[in-house]
Amino acid sequence: MVNLEVEILQSLAEIDSSEWNALGEADYPFTRHEFLHALDQHNCLHQFGWQPVYFVLRDAAGAVAAIPSYIKHNSYGELVFDHAWAQAYERMGRDYFPKLVSAIPYTPATGPRFLLRGDVVDPSQQQQLRDTLVRLIQQFCKEQRLSSWHLLFAREEIAKTLGSDPALLYRYDCQFHWRNHDYVHFDDFLARLSSRKRKNIRRERASVAAEALHIERRFGHQLSAAEWQRVYELYAGIFQRKYGTPTLTESFFRAVGQALQQRVMVVLARNEQQIIAASLFFVSDSTLFGRVWGCDEYYNHLHFECCYYQGIEFCIEQKLRHFDPGAQGEHKISRGFLPTRTCSAHWLADPNFHQLVGRYLEDEERHMKDYCAGLMERSPYRRDT
Repeated sequence: MVNLEVEILQSLAEIDSSEWNALGEADYPFTRHEFLHALDQHNCLHQFGWQPVYFVLRDAAGAVAAIPSYIKHNSYGELVFDHAWAQAYERMGRDYFPKLVSAIPYTPATGPRFLLRGDVVDPSQQQQLRDTLVRLIQQFCKEQRLSSWHLLFAREEIAKTLGSDPALLYRYDCQFHWRNHDYVHFDDFLARLSSRKRKNIRRERASVAAEALHIERRFGHQLSAAEWQRVYELYAGIFQRKYGTPTLTESFFRAVGQALQQRVMVVLARNEQQIIAASLFFVSDSTLFGRVWGCDEYYNHLHFECCYYQGIEFCIEQKLRHFDPGAQGEHKISRGFLPTRTCSAHWLADPNFHQLVGRYLEDEERHMKDYCAGLMERSPYRRDT
């Protein structure tokens, strides 16, 4: 790989969507041009501190590699929490912000971050392109006086091949994911659970079924503008009641639903004709990703039905191997989701801080291993399966 040209873009409007989508994995929805550009186009980024910086490498045939990144003046929406690091910088009279993150805004979903063109199949060339991007990013951080670079929710096997001077620091967290063991029906999944957990799920689903609700699954392009407006209202209502300002916009929902079509799936719950709850998912060829939930009428277990059980049924019907319902939530374990380790990689420009954070992460990793091991003891699956 010689004579590579470097581009640093501030918007995906600067690159053709087909050229960008030829990079990475076409079925992974969160790095597609339609998703990332919609975040920018529909006012989901700048007001919350995400300043896009897309690093692109070109050869004679066009874009050959890229990584979506953002300059951040806060840690909002990243879901890899580094507040203690920022406080340590402050105590030493240093500035932790701005920093650079390579991540999908508001999306703690493991997947490709280094996007390579499909005709680059030689592993050594792939590694060379990733290493080139890492060096480019580190040089950019130094030139722009950014404190650090953070590669969030990357695939661990890729992250651990990156950087050697100094080695990147690795940080682990725990999510709760479901895996499809070639189930044909939802009852096949239930059969693998312990009797008590199986009965509990049946009881929860029966309580929702007893209500006068209609629950349906629809793909993104099948929703009307009025239905998308209602999905947004339900999502925004959760933020307004609990967290403050919603980060995603109604026009973003409509745009990605229309653009990604069957890569977007929505579960709608209606009371008569009124949509009273909705959950939003994204779909790859192998994985269902749960992202957004909202409701404005309370029914026992409706959240579990819309966010988990409908998703599991969808995975079984579509033969998807994996269901990632989002960050946090130990309550997911009893419903079939097991502890799953996630990985992020970090580089701090100051060598002393890099070493200090490295020692902190070594201790944190030991605690995380113990935490995940303890959670696995709560597995709902029968020991003989």
